[in-house]
Amino acid sequence: MKKLPILLMPAVVQALTAYAPFAFAEEQVLKTVNVRERGEKQPDQAYRAKRSAAATKTDTALIDVPQSISVIGQELIKDQAVQNMADAVRYVPGVTASQGEGNRDALNFRGAGVSTGDFYIDGVRDDIQTYRDFYNIERIDVLKGPNGMIFGRGTAGGAINRVSKEAGWIPVREISASVGMWDHKRAALDVGTAINDMAAVRLNAVYEDSGSYRDGVELKRRGITPTFTLYPGAKTKVVLGAEYFKDEHVGDRGVPSQAQVGTNLNNRPYRIEDYDTFYGNAKLSPNETETTAFNALIEHEFSPNLLLRNQTRYADYDKFYQNVYARSAVSTAGTVQFGAYRDETDRDNLINQTDLIYDVQLAGMEHKLLFGMELGKQDTDNQRITPAGGENLSGSYTSPTYPNPVAFTNVSRNRSSETDITAFYLQDQVALSSQWLLVLGARHDKFEVDHTNRLTGDRINTSDNLLSPRAGLIFKPVDNLSLYASYSQTYVPRAGDQLIDLTLVNSSFDPEKFVNKEIGAKWEVTPELALTLAIYELDRQKMAIADPNNPTQSILVDGQQTQGIELGVAGKITPQWSIFGGYAHQDGEITDQQNTGGAAILKGAELAQTPDHQFSVWNRYDFNTMWGAGLGVITRSEMYAAVPTATTSTVLPGYTRFDAAVYLTLSMALKLQLNLENLANKGYVLDAHNNNNITPASPRAARVSVNYQF
Repeated sequence: MKKLPILLMPAVVQALTAYAPFAFAEEQVLKTVNVRERGEKQPDQAYRAKRSAAATKTDTALIDVPQSISVIGQELIKDQAVQNMADAVRYVPGVTASQGEGNRDALNFRGAGVSTGDFYIDGVRDDIQTYRDFYNIERIDVLKGPNGMIFGRGTAGGAINRVSKEAGWIPVREISASVGMWDHKRAALDVGTAINDMAAVRLNAVYEDSGSYRDGVELKRRGITPTFTLYPGAKTKVVLGAEYFKDEHVGDRGVPSQAQVGTNLNNRPYRIEDYDTFYGNAKLSPNETETTAFNALIEHEFSPNLLLRNQTRYADYDKFYQNVYARSAVSTAGTVQFGAYRDETDRDNLINQTDLIYDVQLAGMEHKLLFGMELGKQDTDNQRITPAGGENLSGSYTSPTYPNPVAFTNVSRNRSSETDITAFYLQDQVALSSQWLLVLGARHDKFEVDHTNRLTGDRINTSDNLLSPRAGLIFKPVDNLSLYASYSQTYVPRAGDQLIDLTLVNSSFDPEKFVNKEIGAKWEVTPELALTLAIYELDRQKMAIADPNNPTQSILVDGQQTQGIELGVAGKITPQWSIFGGYAHQDGEITDQQNTGGAAILKGAELAQTPDHQFSVWNRYDFNTMWGAGLGVITRSEMYAAVPTATTSTVLPGYTRFDAAVYLTLSMALKLQLNLENLANKGYVLDAHNNNNITPASPRAARVSVNYQF
């Protein structure tokens, strides 16, 4: 692991030395290379994307996809200064970001539950509990609803697919830097060019060393990604890439709740106006993740209507985090209890996908057939180490800082899992007529887990055969309007999205099942502006809950349902005015009473971190070729931090926040921008992990960025 920067040096040297002859060779190379013939990915230069391969594994116009999708392109990423997953989805309807244990990426789609495993890069699973940076990302596809037919297990409420930057024949020479409040400092490099008419190279790198508005919280991040694109023949394309990324930060579990008295049993976040107060001990909460990944893509075009694609990703994830945090509400006497543990995870992913895409005319109808196979192996080791007395540190304290040293000596959990995946899938996109389109598909996953408890020596082997169908019907009364209805389902194996929580339920290991029914409309108002509508019902079945007659065991119930509506807008209203955002209404509830062994979760209880209403819209207006401005508003209603019980729960109040930006183009090469967040300096809750790990939002913040193309 430590030798990786040395291993990457040849790629770095080649990328940098490739820059030296730019001035001399660039003109000659570009004359001989036809970019379109080379199939180079073109970046999205507007807020509205027109096509995507994420939802179907084929290059398809979004208006012809029977599913709600939000696409965050490169221009929007830059305008909003997006750097992480929470930034990326803040203007996406129907998605909420969670705090994530250890501040890992964690999202809630359509009330399906907070997930740390529904992340993909270039269509391949990237599911470790970690933090992802966007320095090497071209765009982000946010898919709503179960996506089991395309991605396999998980993706219960949705999925995030990042599309990486790729080496190509359009020269890229860009450096960007930003500074801001609380010692924010960040720099990124993006350089690439053609080596000759057969090969191109690109290098992305980032370094960040920043503080935080939270006391004692700081972070350091560094990453490097070289990629090479090769054309060994006119019909064959090869893309090779690697990434090394290291994240070091202080694990911040936020503030606890305030215990309530009287008839109001709902707790509230404790003193969020004191946004900088750290509860626990920042010095004893180091977090570190190291990611090493290698990617290979091979595409061969046998004919204009037959394409073979093979993609392989190997990734090694090494994650460590330690927390000393508040694990109780602040009592009416003003005291709080603290907890502590250390968690270590190593994971190796090796995944290979093969797709055959065949355009053919059968029975007078046009078909785009997809035949695919995925083979995967995921090995995970995880252990948790606590103080000698367990995670609950002794005593109650009136100070927000835990004052004593903590010795982590007790291995309370030590487990491993070896997972093998074999999947086959078939999809047909049929043009029934000029107005009717049909999408039919199904995927079968054989999902095998070998789980070992190293503390007890117990070993469990499970094998699931998961069938994930999808069907969608599209009617286009005119070319720029589509009306659709769709059905899809997916499964979450009993091992969970991290493959290490395998428990016996009702004498079986039956997976959870998610079923989504959706109708919607997509209207291309103009070639540059699109409006979308989706109305859905998402059911969660075979949830594991505590047995009311024996709380030490679990039973399966048909547990929850979310009904909702999503409205989206993306694109240009005028040549000067760009817009992105939407509205979501979600009505999520528990459909069966659940006894957790401590307090009942009643039928009809609202789902966690699922607000009834979300509204967000971001605008950019260019006054002239030099000056532009951005203005955004985000509002959401109150929501529960965790599913409310019959005794007590914590409510996260709703809020409205305003953001802004100013853009200055000094030349074609030099651009400056100022991003302002929380203009009104409002105190509110940004996100939560549970009832007593709640993140206060940042007060008014400013960040200045410079982008130079050389």
